[in-house]
Amino acid sequence: MTRPATRPATRPATRPATGRLGQLRRLRRLKRDSERGAGGVLAVALIGATLTATFLSVPLLALLAVGQSVQNAADSAALAAADTASGAVPGYPCAAADQAAALNGASVVACTIDGLIASVTVARTVAGFALTSSARAGPPPSP
Repeated sequence: MTRPATRPATRPATRPATGRLGQLRRLRRLKRDSERGAGGVLAVALIGATLTATFLSVPLLALLAVGQSVQNAADSAALAAADTASGAVPGYPCAAADQAAALNGASVVACTIDGLIASVTVARTVAGFALTSSARAGPPPSP
């Protein structure tokens, strides 16, 4: 005896999508699949941008510290020249300024003495950048 063909008791879990609703489902699935991994690419781009900003800012911040040391060299050179000009220390004012600047890693570019007031400009070259700074020293102005 042959049995007549019967229909399955349950429907398949996913039925093939047809018509407009099926097209929308396929489009959503394609869009979702096409954006997979986009977060990883974004994370790599952000890490790269952060590293680039760090590598560019560290040398510039180091130049700020060197600029402060050049200002310190100018201050000490001007004080040494003013002390020598006032007679507190024997010697020549600009020679004393040159020695003080050299001890701080800079060189005197200009040195002028006007009475007891010394004006000194020093320079230092770091990584191809010439950093200069000026300072004045002398007795306080009379009131």
